[in-house]
Amino acid sequence: MPKPVITFLIALLGAVVGAGAIVVSGIGNAGGDTTTVVESVGAPANPQRGGLTPRAIYRRDAPGVVFISARIVQDGQVGEASGSGFVIGRGGSIVTNAHVVGSAKTVRVNFSDRKTATAKVAGADPSTDLALLLVDPGGLDLHPLSLGSSKDVEVGDPALAIGNPFGLARTLTTGVISAKGRSIPSLQSGFDISNALQTDAAINPGNSGGPLLDGRGNVIGVNSQIETGGSGNGNVGIGFAVAIDTAKEVIPRLRREGSIQRAYLGVTSTSIDPSFAGLKLPVKNGALVVDVASGGPAEKAGIRGATGTRTIGGARLRVGGDIIRAIDGKVVRTSEGVSRIITAKRPGDSIKMTIVRGRDTKTVTVRLGKRPAAAASGG
Repeated sequence: MPKPVITFLIALLGAVVGAGAIVVSGIGNAGGDTTTVVESVGAPANPQRGGLTPRAIYRRDAPGVVFISARIVQDGQVGEASGSGFVIGRGGSIVTNAHVVGSAKTVRVNFSDRKTATAKVAGADPSTDLALLLVDPGGLDLHPLSLGSSKDVEVGDPALAIGNPFGLARTLTTGVISAKGRSIPSLQSGFDISNALQTDAAINPGNSGGPLLDGRGNVIGVNSQIETGGSGNGNVGIGFAVAIDTAKEVIPRLRREGSIQRAYLGVTSTSIDPSFAGLKLPVKNGALVVDVASGGPAEKAGIRGATGTRTIGGARLRVGGDIIRAIDGKVVRTSEGVSRIITAKRPGDSIKMTIVRGRDTKTVTVRLGKRPAAAASGG
């Protein structure tokens, strides 16, 4: 089944190519209007136990949501990109998407009381599309948002988004969690962000970097991407947020290190599911290696990719490669499982991979490399 096409946008103001040029991944949008709009789209009828009404959540949390504008340069062209963010500490820490700030070193932040400040980009991680900004808290009335846990979220739970879509400052939209555990593209071509949340709460260009909240008003995700179904730049009821548990792991490292070096395996793999039954594979699940990057860690360790193709149920599949069954003793059932394990490693780490080759099962040791800017999917 083909993956949906995720729409990535940033509009530019003052660019050489004119406003509206699509140059960077995400759902940021240029603007700065201070109009507040509260939009109810499928408001939760049954809030979580101990939950608050959308009105109460908005009154409490909207002051912690900020409007971010960044001067960016890409392909020799200059423009201003903008999006959302939210305060996480009274010391001046703000979370947003990496694609909102681009390569900028400093950005402008507008607060709910109309005060503005210059923020330093303390760090950005293209692999998870997250960035940490720091502002001097002096003279600012900061309203940190409470962070929840995305692992406790269930499909059907209330979901609320606050951000700046199309420049309409601090807009509230409501809905539910539509799915969890999604994989969405990162800013590094060929790599995905795992464990993302899907919601039908309307998010549009300008919501990038804003909070996705649960029924208690706790942040459970960072709004990042939308699926438009080929209809243009607007919402069609499918939006995605980077899980707050991912941010909890990334943000402290960005504070300490400024950037994060990710491990790299160097394979493209596909998940084995019931549609592979006609291939009579020796296992019913795992990650079938399709391609192995030339000169990458997997190739150096002797991992093999596909050797031929087969047509099953009208679909043409590349077959004959090794099947990854476990990494460091952790069972691997899908290609996404490989990505999750490798993402948690660091360059230089050695892993033991259990693979099936033909009818044989063997263990291979792989020394992981440093993730390149763009590479094969699956690690």
